[in-house]
Amino acid sequence: MNQLPIKCPICNGELAVTRLYCPQCDTTIEGHFSPGRNPFANLSPEQLQFTLTFVRCEGRFNRMEEELNLSYPTLRNRLNDVIRTLGFEPGREEPQPQVVRLSAEDRLRILDELAQGKISSEEAQQQLRGVKKSEPAGMDANSSERKG
Repeated sequence: MNQLPIKCPICNGELAVTRLYCPQCDTTIEGHFSPGRNPFANLSPEQLQFTLTFVRCEGRFNRMEEELNLSYPTLRNRLNDVIRTLGFEPGREEPQPQVVRLSAEDRLRILDELAQGKISSEEAQQQLRGVKKSEPAGMDANSSERKG
């Protein structure tokens, strides 16, 4: 069965579905129906097949290289095309928290603060992992005052 088109092949306008048919019970329903907002409907057949292969291979490019007989750069370019077609910008990553190496004294201080109830267990775990809280713009990690 063919995919439901969402754009008119003549003028590129948005299509409206006006008839639905069930071949099992021979029922026809007429009206005006929206084809829905499926973000994957904008993908070309080649992009959709690539996406299905990507999912089937669990996102592992080495498996895709073997299956599709394509190089890593080609696969990466095709994935970037799919990402753009879906309305996203490839390569934009969420900022990662800064991890710092703690000394034995720092670890003991954190455990003492936890024992005294000054910090929660979640905060202690985060500090012990070395995850540094991101400071608001204009703040220095060693100071609570704004720089002017």
